[in-house]
Amino acid sequence: MDNLETAALPAAPDWWRERELLRRVVADLMHTELCLMRHGSAGMPGLPWPERIELDAELGIDSLERYALASALAAALHLPPQTDLQPLLGAVTLGQWCDALGEAIGAGSGLISFKSSGSSGVPTRSTHRLDLLWQEARFFAAQLPQARRLLYAVPSHHIYGFLFTVLLPLAYRPAPALVDLRRMLPAALRQQAEDGDVVVAYPELWAALAQAVPRWRAGAAGVTSTAPCPPALARQLADGGLRLLEVYGSSETAGVGWRSDADAPYALLPYWRHAAGGDVLQRPAVDGGLLEVLCPDRIDWRDGRRFVPDGRRDHAVQVAGVNVYPAQVAALLARHPAVRAAHVRLMRPDEGARLKAFVVPLRPGDTAALADQLAGWVRERLAPPARPVAFTFGAALPVGQQGKLADWMIGAADQAP
Repeated sequence: MDNLETAALPAAPDWWRERELLRRVVADLMHTELCLMRHGSAGMPGLPWPERIELDAELGIDSLERYALASALAAALHLPPQTDLQPLLGAVTLGQWCDALGEAIGAGSGLISFKSSGSSGVPTRSTHRLDLLWQEARFFAAQLPQARRLLYAVPSHHIYGFLFTVLLPLAYRPAPALVDLRRMLPAALRQQAEDGDVVVAYPELWAALAQAVPRWRAGAAGVTSTAPCPPALARQLADGGLRLLEVYGSSETAGVGWRSDADAPYALLPYWRHAAGGDVLQRPAVDGGLLEVLCPDRIDWRDGRRFVPDGRRDHAVQVAGVNVYPAQVAALLARHPAVRAAHVRLMRPDEGARLKAFVVPLRPGDTAALADQLAGWVRERLAPPARPVAFTFGAALPVGQQGKLADWMIGAADQAP
């Protein structure tokens, strides 16, 4: 078992006994589930939600939604099968939900599950042992020993947010102060930055922060994940005095690699190893065997412990830290009665960081009106990250010299084939 940590794992802390952490996980998960059920967040107050917020009066949760939310929380937190859901079904406030959940989590299995976004596909659920996630949190706490404040812009019910905004704070004594950046303008951080800040964000937000905070305080550090961080952006942040840790992983694997130099390969976390052949990774299991996972990307291995990701296996792209599937979004657009064909792809960096669509109308006509129709079509059927925000129309889909689908300029209407 060379290069693997094989010592007995310390038990993960009872994170749910920290009220602020539990409230945030519960609220973040409820918000996402409600957005999926309602096809958007219209009418819901923005996060964070206080404990006193009323489920019926302020969030408008009806009896069917209440049961669906209770079921989603039970599945994610692995509540025992015999858990009585009545306290959840009868709760009036978010705080009462937390009261009911806390005791049940303590009687659970030591597991937690994270659901993929499902923004343009079927959501999948990945289950992890809390003690294995705790091993990762302790590793990164050792890489960030100066943390005094932890500022986060990621939801806590996804694996990246759970690792770095729920478990990571518990690895410090004393615990760092927690600051929610999700309702704060990037420019506000320039006035509020302190020595020892650790910012947990994703590449799109880091791009905004790089412009808003050209110079970082001494000892400031950042963490980025969910999508590749452009090397030029990482260098810009480093030139401004920020130590940036890039974490590579997925909902299925948790973290598997990291680097603090944009020009260097990723290094495997100490408890992972590259299995012989392919892109399978192994780590010690509690029962003495091995856990095996397949990397979500194709991997360019530089040696046994250093690697560079080389493109998704499932052709997903990331928008605001969420996996979306352009081919599935294009298929949805093609089902519109006024559309003959559609192609969807991620914008170029100079265009933005959202999806764009090229559409071949069934009949020539008012493309401005069709663009409005398609915007409403995707708004009713897709979560925000999976919605194209720019539509271009033409007589045929754009192709290159070899007949393969090609990129196009946004707004170049009626493009020739």
